[in-house]
Amino acid sequence: MLSLWAVSVIGAAVEPIRWAELGLRPGIDLGFMTLRYYSLAYLIGIIFAYWHMSKMIKAPGAPLAQDHADDLFFYCTLGVILGGRLGYATFYQPELWSTPLEILKVWTGGMSFHGGLLGVLAAIAFVTRRGKLSFLRVCDYIAVSVPMGMLLGRLANFINGELWGRETTVPWGMIFPAGGEVVRHPSQLYQATFEGLVLLVILMLLFWQTRARWRPGLLVGVFTLGMGLARFFNEFFRQPDQQLADFAERTGLSMGQWLTIPMIAVGLFFIIRALRRPALGVAAPKAAETQPTPAA
Repeated sequence: MLSLWAVSVIGAAVEPIRWAELGLRPGIDLGFMTLRYYSLAYLIGIIFAYWHMSKMIKAPGAPLAQDHADDLFFYCTLGVILGGRLGYATFYQPELWSTPLEILKVWTGGMSFHGGLLGVLAAIAFVTRRGKLSFLRVCDYIAVSVPMGMLLGRLANFINGELWGRETTVPWGMIFPAGGEVVRHPSQLYQATFEGLVLLVILMLLFWQTRARWRPGLLVGVFTLGMGLARFFNEFFRQPDQQLADFAERTGLSMGQWLTIPMIAVGLFFIIRALRRPALGVAAPKAAETQPTPAA
């Protein structure tokens, strides 16, 4: 009885965290302009990917050279920005297509991960086709660095006080100004952790501590499966976009979850495919060695 009383007193004494009291600002005031953290997250993520790619291709077995990495840096930047914005207009806010100029206003916010992914894949396809490179192996190398961008982007969402989660009673729940006087999951931090930090550590370890890069498609598979599972899980805590709330209610899953189901399937396919094939540099047994010796 006493313990129940203590729990109720402690629970009543715990006030929900108010995002507005954390002292966060959407950007850095430079006087003549505000450098927004969301833009900074994209910039740092792209620079990190270029730096890490330049480091990875110095390791044995790289499928591309530095000049290819330079091309990828340029075209993938275009792909992630244009694809992300077009994907947002297509999947999350179709009414933007009635005013196409609004789609080009990237600074107003609204980017789709799946659209950005498609944009990056198109950029990789262009560079690899022109340079006669292995599309799949180049994707393996790029996949390792992508979670850093996800980590930084979700942290920027949290700093901006946007894309908050569903209503909750957990002790770390927060009240976001745009979400009303409702305690919500800080789902941006969940996404930063699982779609960003955890996946980044896993891929880094696989690349630098194992021979995963010698199995074409394995790193792509791990990234795609990991991102799909993390996104599917996190969507249970993330508040659906207002214009898609009815869609989530009707179908039982959010738009983000429906879009991750194919990702999970594709990830599993590439992992199984990569593990069933011989690693690069490992010669297959000769036919003569596999045939039984004829009887004398």
